[in-house]
Amino acid sequence: MKKPNTRQEVEPCLYDSNFYEWTQTVAENLRECPLPKADLEHVAEEIADMGKRDRREIRSRMIVLIMHLMKWAAQPELPGKSTWRSTINEQRDQVEAMLEDSPSLRVDLIREIPHIYSKAAARAADETGLPFATFSRADSFPGKVAHLDRLLSGSFRPETMDDLF
Repeated sequence: MKKPNTRQEVEPCLYDSNFYEWTQTVAENLRECPLPKADLEHVAEEIADMGKRDRREIRSRMIVLIMHLMKWAAQPELPGKSTWRSTINEQRDQVEAMLEDSPSLRVDLIREIPHIYSKAAARAADETGLPFATFSRADSFPGKVAHLDRLLSGSFRPETMDDLF
């Protein structure tokens, strides 16, 4: 008796419209329906890892973005803002491009915003020599869709640290 096909149908254009989701779906399909003469567990892991790599990169870019926004807000008197502006713009461009390729990463980012903020605050404190408390609001790290959209908005430049929370 033949086993029923348990594969989840993969949308034909998912590869182009949401790469991260495609990697996770295809990896799961490979695990459920092995093909002969292939080390499918390794193949599935490699495909899943491609998506995980994108997730790590987008988190890293968000840490850098938020860290520079924090430095921008905490040190308005510094003339180094032009290099910060360049870094802020580059990180926003890269995050937006990744979200365009893999929209499902947006949900992951929103869920991870508190952790990302905490890392960014620690790095900003380390780079500036200012106390961690300058960049942190105890247990007040936001994690909302509207907040993520504001961080990614090309026109958003915080005037104070409160603007980031």
